[in-house]
Amino acid sequence: MVKVLHGVPSMGRRRVGVAVARFNEVVTERLLDGALATLRQHGVRDDDIQVVWVPGAFELPQACQWLARDCHVDALVMLGAVVKGGTDHYHYVCDGVTQGAMRVALDTGVPLGFGVLTCAEMEQALARAGGEHGNKGADAALAALGMHSLAQQLGPLGGR
Repeated sequence: MVKVLHGVPSMGRRRVGVAVARFNEVVTERLLDGALATLRQHGVRDDDIQVVWVPGAFELPQACQWLARDCHVDALVMLGAVVKGGTDHYHYVCDGVTQGAMRVALDTGVPLGFGVLTCAEMEQALARAGGEHGNKGADAALAALGMHSLAQQLGPLGGR
């Protein structure tokens, strides 16, 4: 029989690190609200949540790496909002934060929920931060908890 595992968020004690970019704070505060509500809904206690604010999205991977290394968290949530402007800066930041997030997840083995919005306009970001397109901060928290659950099911090969 084929063994099928699902990364479904479960209840239980977990330590979660959340890194949030201060740039575009009108968006990231809403992403954080969604992430915290989801973590609480799935049994993560406030005492087990460490939130760190960083200047912008580019700094998020380093903060997540520190959280994984120094705070011994079971899961990470990365929240930011990069809105396209008139220069190429947008592309460099988006690429850097995406590559950095993947590197943190693979190098540390800590499940990471990626909640960094990359939008053409501020209206799109707001729509994804608790607006008509849901809250991607909540989705990122759910992904981090689901991956933590999957790692636990896999045991020594997938777990930390």
